[in-house]
Parts: sequence; C-alpha cells; structure tokens
Amino acid sequence: MTTAVVVGGGPNGLAAALHLARHGVSVTILEAKSTVGGGARSGEAGYPGLINDYCSAAHPLGIGSPFWKTVDLERYGLSWCWPEVDCAHPLDDGRAGVIYQSVDKTAAGMGSDGKRWKHLVGGLTEHFDDLAEDLLGPVLGIPHHPLRLAAFGPKALLPASVVGKYLRTDTARALYGGAAAHAFTRFDKPLTASLGLMMLAGGHRYGWVVAKGGSGSITQALVDALGDYDVTIATDTFVRSRADIPDADLVLLDLTPAQVLTLYGDDMPARIRRSYQRFRVGSAAFKVDFAIEGDVPWTNPDCRRAGTVHVGGTFEEIAATERERIAGRLVDNPFMLVSQQYLADPSRSAGNINPLWSYAHVPPGFDGDATELVINQIERFAPGFRDIIVHTQSSNAVALQEYNPNYARGDIIGGANDGLQLIFRPRFGIDPYATGVDGVYLCSQSTPPGAGVHGMCGYNAADRALAHLGIPRT
Repeated sequence: MTTAVVVGGGPNGLAAALHLARHGVSVTILEAKSTVGGGARSGEAGYPGLINDYCSAAHPLGIGSPFWKTVDLERYGLSWCWPEVDCAHPLDDGRAGVIYQSVDKTAAGMGSDGKRWKHLVGGLTEHFDDLAEDLLGPVLGIPHHPLRLAAFGPKALLPASVVGKYLRTDTARALYGGAAAHAFTRFDKPLTASLGLMMLAGGHRYGWVVAKGGSGSITQALVDALGDYDVTIATDTFVRSRADIPDADLVLLDLTPAQVLTLYGDDMPARIRRSYQRFRVGSAAFKVDFAIEGDVPWTNPDCRRAGTVHVGGTFEEIAATERERIAGRLVDNPFMLVSQQYLADPSRSAGNINPLWSYAHVPPGFDGDATELVINQIERFAPGFRDIIVHTQSSNAVALQEYNPNYARGDIIGGANDGLQLIFRPRFGIDPYATGVDGVYLCSQSTPPGAGVHGMCGYNAADRALAHLGIPRT
C-alpha cells in the first residue's frame, strides 16, 4: 500500500491527507500541538463560556472552496451561519460603506458608485466558481476557463490604488480598501488589486459566513471525514529533524519554507534551496480577543448588524498606514479587522457577554503591546466601547508564533504578498509544491493560492503527489 506522512495538521495538512486517503493512500499526520487545526481552532480566550476563534474568523473562500465542496463538510456536522450584513466600513462622520451578499443590494446603497461597483465585481461574482477553479491553483497551470481568466486579468494586474481611484465615493473606496488590505501589502504595487477583488467576489457569491460553534468546527468536520479512511493522527509530535519523519512513499509538509530548509535543505537542488532562502515573511498581526457586555456601540447602525467590520478610516488613510507599517513603523491608527461572529452564531456567547474578535496590522515581528491602540481605534468609531469591555486577551508576534510555529514573526498569511512572490510562491515553477526532493511536497499557505481556510494548498500539493506516483485522480 502507498504510504504518506503529513507534517502539520492545519487545514492544508488535513486537506492534503484527505485527498491522499480518498485515493487509497495510508496517511499519518504528525501535529506538534495537542490538537490539529492550525489557524482553524476555537475555544475560550480567558473568559469562561465564550467561544473565540484563535485565528481565522469569516470564511467567504471557505464555503466556496472547490475542494471542501467535494468533501461535503456539512455531512460531517459543519453548519455555516450568515450575518445580516456581511461587512461594514465606518468613517469618522458616522457614515459607513455596507456590503451585503447581494451585489445589487450593495450597489443600490452606493449612490453614484453603484454601477461602478457592479462593473468591478458583478461579473467576477457571477462566474466566481469558474474563476476559483483556476485562481486557486498554481499560476502556471493550464486554465480550465481561459476566457474567464482573460477577462479578469486586466483588473488583476492593476495596483489596488488604481481601483481605488476608479471608485468616486469615499464609502465605496473605503470598502474596497478594506478588502484590499487583507493582502497585507502596499496599494501601489502591480497585481495588488486582485486579492481584494476576489475576496469581494467570493463574499458576494457565498457571503462572509462563519462556522457555527467556531472555526474549530471546520477542523472537527475534517477530522470526522478523515475517520472514514486509513488515516492516523499523532498529536504532540514535534518534527525537529528528518529522523522524526517515518519512512513513507510521500511526505507533505504543512510548514514554512524556512522550516522545510531545516529538514531537507541539504538535499534540495541549489536553485530551489536559494528560492526558499529568499522567501520573505509577510507583515504581522496583533490580535485581541475581547469579552464584552452587550454589543459594540458603533456610531453607524449598519455596523451593529455586520459580521465583519473593517476599521481603518478612508481608502487614503489605509493606504498610508499600510505603507508606514511595511516600512517597519507602528502607527497610532492601524488597519483592523473586527469580527462580530456572535451576531450570526449566538452559541458563541454566554448570556449577555459576547466574544469580539479583532486584529490590527503591525510591523513584522512586533513584540510589544498594542492593546490600547486596538481599543482606541474601535472607540474612534464606537464611542463608549471601552466601558463595555469585560476581559481582553492579546497576542503579539511572539505569542502568535508560539501558538502556531508557521506564523513566523507573527506572519499569519504565509509570506509577503508583494512583487512576484504574490503569485509565484514559494518559487517560480510549473509545480511550486515540489521541493526538489523526490516524493516531498510543500502544502502550506506559502504555496498557491495562499492564506485562507480553503484547503486548496493542501489539495493541490496532494494532487501533484498523486500524479508523481501515477495514481489516477478523481
């Protein structure tokens, strides 16, 4: 029987294991922590009775993942929850840009920018599934829908700053800027428009959903699915050297390129080894989990109904703060994500005490305490927020890396999203998952298509591994 070892039990490692197991491979997963899940874990964050997401929160690309659809995670107990408003972006004067799952409803609230919004994302939303099939794989692969991809190409190649100028109203511009900021990079670089547009299209297609009971429910559904096959999960098993990896026909690594170098660097071809050595980490997050009494007192009423709130001010302000942060400077008004998952999933709360998930964009490796900056930014758009805080638990770059060693220097996106690394990660090549060592593949979010609980990095790597062995895939 063909055997495989998967090192790392995050969503991509689990996806890789599942794809291999469904094709008759006997798989062993080695996970350093006491539980699998990586960025898709949930539990209490210092306040009893609440369910907090430890990293990932909303999942527009998760529910739309081509691989998760084939698994049918709902059959294994996963339930998705939709908020009344998908995303809101408040401004200082009390107004806010508002995104609904419906493109038409969103555009109707944008005034003069309604037609422009539909032009930007309407077609992408309508054909999102076709685009996702191509864009969630390696860049140099043969496209299944070349015409759709060609239509998206001119927009994708633009800097996010150009798309920002295309929109006229400050609310629509801010909405796009918040989506573009998920890339953790400057807005004036080519190709940076693509990630924001795909995130918006995915949200309009499927909604900015959350998993009932926390993101850890996605992990549990995957574990239950793996239970149908010949898969062994070994937790509390830290792989420090090649000697810790059992002999197998295939080895898939849900690790960073730097970690792969420590294991296989001596055996990798020089050109691939140099690419891994040049691979750059992305910018860091500073995470704060709040327990709050009641709801956030946002000045804008639509923010009080939104599952996700982008906090950062105008498009121009976000562009400026991202530029400063990338230069290594901590700003007083960082771009932030705030998730009010409990609005869609009340099971996360304990009585009138609710969990509030947030993180701020900070310079790489930031090891200080930015809790007050985070509170001040929310208070800026929700006066009185400080008064409803019952408990806080903060995590800087050091804590995030301790939680998940893949989050090197607090990098939760698996590598910088700028320059050619945005599309060729971890290296330029037809098969970016192959490490150059026979039978060894990288399957983490440092490979295409990058960060997100969609499992596509793991699926793609496992599919290449099966092809390498000549095993027919379905």
